[in-house]
Amino acid sequence: MPDRLTHLDDHGAARMVDVGGKAVSARRAVARATVVMGPQTAATVAAGDAPKGDVLSVARIAGILAAKRTGELIPLCHPLGLDHVDVDGVVDAAAGTVTLTATASTTARTGVEMEAMTAAGIAALTVYDMVKGLDKGVAIEQVVLLEKSGGRSGTWRRGPDGSG
Repeated sequence: MPDRLTHLDDHGAARMVDVGGKAVSARRAVARATVVMGPQTAATVAAGDAPKGDVLSVARIAGILAAKRTGELIPLCHPLGLDHVDVDGVVDAAAGTVTLTATASTTARTGVEMEAMTAAGIAALTVYDMVKGLDKGVAIEQVVLLEKSGGRSGTWRRGPDGSG
């Protein structure tokens, strides 16, 4: 862990980190968002026949578009040229969940954790938007980084207990 937050200058003011001196390397991050709803609503999502259309396809595209715009959405993020972004959605109708997993990769001087998390989060919000007319109790319960690789700090993976 760093001794101080990297996005604060010596006086405590927010700043964008200067990554100009860092080595370019392959970077990859995977994030997950979980959306909880009633089993009937989840079954409708799984069937692909929600009133607003194919929920998972729209959520996937929304997540990809969001990852590409992360530098515009998160104030101190560096805009990155992404090499790849994907969002996968899995429905467990019996449990009433939609799990969205986003993967982002680039070759750059800084990581893509925020891009993966933004993709997962926006995909989850899109699921919410598309099913809110069917189920008022829908909740986005979690958006987490699952793993990251590349750069000076190497590889990190979330443990099965939720820790790093």
